[in-house]
Amino acid sequence: MKFTINGHSTYCYTGGKAWDAAQPTAVFIHGVLNDHSVWILQARYLANHGWNVLAVDLPGHCKSAGKAPATVEAAAAFIAALLDAAGVEKAALVGHSWGSLIALEAAAALGLRVSGLVMVGTAYPMTVSPALLESSLHTPMIALKLINVLSRSTLSAPPSALGPGTWVYGASMALGRRVLASNPAVNVFHRGFKACNDYANGEAAMARITCPVLFVLGELDQMTQAKAAQLLINTAQASGKVH
Repeated sequence: MKFTINGHSTYCYTGGKAWDAAQPTAVFIHGVLNDHSVWILQARYLANHGWNVLAVDLPGHCKSAGKAPATVEAAAAFIAALLDAAGVEKAALVGHSWGSLIALEAAAALGLRVSGLVMVGTAYPMTVSPALLESSLHTPMIALKLINVLSRSTLSAPPSALGPGTWVYGASMALGRRVLASNPAVNVFHRGFKACNDYANGEAAMARITCPVLFVLGELDQMTQAKAAQLLINTAQASGKVH
């Protein structure tokens, strides 16, 4: 499904189902060097179980035109504009890594228009090491290899993982290369990492949201360690929002 947002074409994957205004809506927001395709399994499941799904390509990424957002706040404003363009009054927001910060900031801004917030692989502050920031700018292929090693529990998943012949590491490397090449004007790798590193409104945003929050964290996650989400968890728990 395509929308025009801020004068640019925006692509959303809908899980292969027709839009039904009577159903609830979930918006999926990808992380750095990702696109809508990372949400295909979740999107298809919800689309086949009574939900409308919008798994978006952020501006300047793959199938979506426009300027790639340089800040979490700019990306959150885009999500608000997406809801308006789609005619969605209320939606659940689901974000991974950078996308989780975007979902958080959007939920704070949209208030009662957000029915629930799911933060997958999140951290706050989402600090990126100076060396990795530098590498994402000047030697992006080296940085891409590093984050894909750190993002996997194993480079050789068991056969039952996603089916025979599935190589998650190789697929993620290919996706990263494709997303980076999709925007010749801007290094979206470095821009996304810098947006994560610079974001300083997480605690205040969490205190403002009005919806339930679900944290999905990996005990062995080396990119966004579970303990790095504790500040957000504490803030959500203090107001009875965490689930």
